[in-house]
Amino acid sequence: MILYLEVFWRFFVLGCISFGGPAAHIAYFQHTFVQKLEWLSNDAYAKLISLSQILPGPGSSQIGFAIGLQKAGLTGAIAAFIGFTLPSFVLMYWLAVYVNLDAPENWLVSVSSGLKLLAVVVVLDAVITMFNSFCKSPLSIFIMLLSILLLVIYNSFYTQILVLLIAMLIGMITSQCSAPHVSIGQIYKKISWPPMMLFISLFLISLGVSQYDSFVGLFATFYKNGSLVFGGGHVVLPLLQTSIGNTLTEQQFLFGYAAAQGVPGPMFTMATFMGAQWLHSAPLSGAILATLAIFMPGFLLILTINNSWQSLVKHPKFIGASAGINAAVVGFLALALYDPVFTSAVHSYIDLGLVSLGFLVLKLFRPPILLMVGIFISLGFY
Repeated sequence: MILYLEVFWRFFVLGCISFGGPAAHIAYFQHTFVQKLEWLSNDAYAKLISLSQILPGPGSSQIGFAIGLQKAGLTGAIAAFIGFTLPSFVLMYWLAVYVNLDAPENWLVSVSSGLKLLAVVVVLDAVITMFNSFCKSPLSIFIMLLSILLLVIYNSFYTQILVLLIAMLIGMITSQCSAPHVSIGQIYKKISWPPMMLFISLFLISLGVSQYDSFVGLFATFYKNGSLVFGGGHVVLPLLQTSIGNTLTEQQFLFGYAAAQGVPGPMFTMATFMGAQWLHSAPLSGAILATLAIFMPGFLLILTINNSWQSLVKHPKFIGASAGINAAVVGFLALALYDPVFTSAVHSYIDLGLVSLGFLVLKLFRPPILLMVGIFISLGFY
């Protein structure tokens, strides 16, 4: 019991101070669990980071879940998740319940305007960073452009699934990775099949459930989106946009996304805000259900490959598939950068100038995200 409480407490403290998104979270984890506590080695931690980049789900939360799993088993993994997520959950739930977006006061309109401008800056930075990381070859650039083209022609959740499948197949077929070959048989022997079957079953069921089926529809919507998020928290934006656009207003949707930039902990708690707004008759139930649903797929996959991931990340086909998918999600995010992020935030040349200046400051000086939040909220009042 003491061990589980220690895991919870360590992650809870980090959940209270971890501003800055997944990259900052990874740095906090490294300092706490590798350097200070020595719960795992630098090499093992580096491999966990690599794994989080090529699996769907919330990258930093998956790393935390895996650390808790290695330290204290499944109970430790759950304790790590609850501890790291709880501070952000409480803040996002409070915003959802006590902020009236249907008849907003003047100060809220100003705050919302500032946060929307900040969202343009943050998403633009994410697009450029991901492009530089995942689109280094002509083929990967082609996959990115193809994903944009197909989504421009018909943007829907099922089009996004089709794009990811096409990108995965292209990556597997063209993979020329020189990594040491690991047989599929070796990997299969180490896979834990119960969580894998649960992951697949829930995903297939979620595809056939209407989002208007109250609790079940809410869970299904956030679960299927959590199953397809490659590349970090920002990528959930375009997926959620196409899935819940008819359930939440654009103002509710974008306020929840923008607010997630300014709270500590995982960005995926934007689902907390959206779930509470969605199920306004029972906001706490909606918040809990949406939060669990969007995190669950990534955690089920960690449980699936907990004993095989060191072999899996060396397999050329898996590496190729991951490269194709990552290139496609750059296209997803680039399209979302324009609509709804840019179109809903920038309405004048002054707005455009503020976004441009904010982006230059972010790239040149890398100020703490909390400072950026304060500056843009202040700008919203002018």
